[in-house]
Amino acid sequence: MVIRPDYLEKLRPLIDVKIVKILAGIRRCGKSTILEMLRQELLARGVDESHIVVRNYSFEDRDLPLSSKEMYEELKGEIKDRKKYYFLLDELQEVSGWEKAINTLLENCNSDIYVTGSNSKLMSSEISTFLSGRYVTIPVYTLSFKEFLAFKNDQTTPVKEQLKDYIRLGGFPLVASSNLGEDVAYSVVRDIYNSVVNNDITKRHQISNIDMFDRVVRFVVENVGKTFSANSIANFLKSEKRSISVESIYNYLEWLEKAFVIYRCKRYDLKGKSVLKTQEKFYVADQSIKYALYGFNPTSIASVMENIVYFELKRRGFDVYIGKNASKEIDFVAVKRDERQYIQVCREMPKESDRELANLMEIKDNYPKMVVTLDDYACGNVNGIKIIHLADFLNA
Repeated sequence: MVIRPDYLEKLRPLIDVKIVKILAGIRRCGKSTILEMLRQELLARGVDESHIVVRNYSFEDRDLPLSSKEMYEELKGEIKDRKKYYFLLDELQEVSGWEKAINTLLENCNSDIYVTGSNSKLMSSEISTFLSGRYVTIPVYTLSFKEFLAFKNDQTTPVKEQLKDYIRLGGFPLVASSNLGEDVAYSVVRDIYNSVVNNDITKRHQISNIDMFDRVVRFVVENVGKTFSANSIANFLKSEKRSISVESIYNYLEWLEKAFVIYRCKRYDLKGKSVLKTQEKFYVADQSIKYALYGFNPTSIASVMENIVYFELKRRGFDVYIGKNASKEIDFVAVKRDERQYIQVCREMPKESDRELANLMEIKDNYPKMVVTLDDYACGNVNGIKIIHLADFLNA
């Protein structure tokens, strides 16, 4: 097991705090491993193993459905004394009404509770009702490039060469921890994708026109890093002689978000200082999903770079927006409390590099501005704007 220290660092201050800790992210992104890391941490702190209760509620590991009452009775039955018990509960969204059972366990027992899930049903209104003010959500993503390097543990291959593998193969832990060829790796990712689509979306929402749903998903994945709307998807499908309502597309996009397949990046008006509701971008949970569905295509590297930078900023705790500055667009505006960064992403700096820098130079505040690129020869500093290689940005 390769330790993912960033998640342990987020969990350590929350140990023994009487709130429910929710780890949420796409299937197979490593949530179960993080729970095991936590279990090892608790044992190292001297917690008796009999006071650490681990359960997996996924369809693969037990017969479901299980009622919330049955779940509560089972967990309560593990409590043998008045000492604190630590409950590590995996894929809990499969249990209907789980939040009621967890609320009762939290209130009535000397407990510290951690749950994971791959559907944002974990963050639904029911949680707000039963656990209001008593839970914290920790997003879990696929491996960062730093984590990818740790999983590979390759001391001989240059980091920038390993970045090429990260771009092509992505950050699902199962792929990164194995020496899989490209075809096999993409087959594994397709299986993960199909599992999410079938278990977390198609069956859950009883989608009847699976072919149409699949076409919408593929449109979104194919157009990672491009602005589009539900209307533009409907018009595109209409050009293919397919008819679908805009409302259905809105539903599909929402369900994909709730299963953590895609993430919505809204536009931010830098002059009006407001979030805009039109022409958003979507990024896919891991870049390998795009290549697994469509095959590797060198011409798509620029958009995949955007995808990678977006999630790196999210991992670092930033809220991320597309920046709109009059008629100009900034790839990313990253905001965290009083901190802000402006970032452009490009595969290569053009000969007329001012074209890439101009949008950033028009922003008159003093927050950091940078261009992230794969162009080794362009890296440096131009008029206060840092030009940095993607590998160095991800390894910072």
